[in-house]
Amino acid sequence: MVAGRNSVVEALRASVPAVALYVEHRAPSDEKIREAVQLAAEARIPVRETGHAELGRLTGGAVHQGIALSVRAYDYASPDELPELAAAAGQLPLVVALDGVTDPRNLGAVARSAAAFGGHGLLIPSRRSASVTAGAWKASAGALARVPVARASNLVQALGAYQAAGIFVAGLDAAGDVTVADLPVADAPLVLVVGSEGRGLSRLVAERCDVIARIPMEDTTESLNAGVAAGIALYEISRQRAAASQAGNARRGIG
Repeated sequence: MVAGRNSVVEALRASVPAVALYVEHRAPSDEKIREAVQLAAEARIPVRETGHAELGRLTGGAVHQGIALSVRAYDYASPDELPELAAAAGQLPLVVALDGVTDPRNLGAVARSAAAFGGHGLLIPSRRSASVTAGAWKASAGALARVPVARASNLVQALGAYQAAGIFVAGLDAAGDVTVADLPVADAPLVLVVGSEGRGLSRLVAERCDVIARIPMEDTTESLNAGVAAGIALYEISRQRAAASQAGNARRGIG
C-alpha cells in the first residue's frame, strides 16, 4: 500500500501497477485527491470509498491523509536482463548492485538516481536485503516504474557472471584506492556496487570487485547513506561517460 496524497499521485503519474485506489469517503476533496481519482479513472484502476478506520488498517497505521493505493507485488527481473536492456538501447551497461542495504527507502532513492543518470537497473540479493515495498515506491518518486530491479540468490556469483560477460565491477567504499572522479572504468560496461552505511561492502563482495572507489569528503568521520552515495557516484560516472563520448566524436570529426 502506498499511502499519502503526494505519494499516491506520484505513483499514479508513474503508471505504477496498481490494483485499487482507496479514498476515505469523508476526506476533504482537495486538488491532490481529485487528481488521484482522475488518474485512476484514466488508467481504469478501481476507486473504492472506505472509512477512516478501515483505511488505517489497510495501510498498517500509516499517515494516509485519506487516500491509499494498493500496488501489485513487484515482478523482479533476472540479472541477465539488465545488460540486455542496455544492449537493446545501444548503450554501455550501467547497473547498480546493493550489498547489505536493508532500508527500502534507500533502494527507492538509488532507483531514482539510476533513472536520472542512465542506469539500466538495480541488482539486489534475494535475502537480507531491502526489497521493492511501498516505502521503496514512495522514495523512488515513480522511478521504479522505469528502472527494473533484479534479484540474485548469490550476489558474488552474479557479479562474477557479469565479469565473465565483459562487465567491470566497481565497489564504492570509504577505503577505496581511487576517487570516483578518477574511476578508470567509468566509460566501460560497469556494475557499481554500493554497500550499507557504516559497514560498507562485505568482504566477499569487495574481493570480487575489479576496483574500489571512494567519495572524497572533508570530514572522514562522516558516512553517506546508500542513496546519497549512489547519486554522487552515478553523477560522476555519467559526467565521465559524456566527456569520453564527446572526445570520441571529436576524434572522428563528428559534431
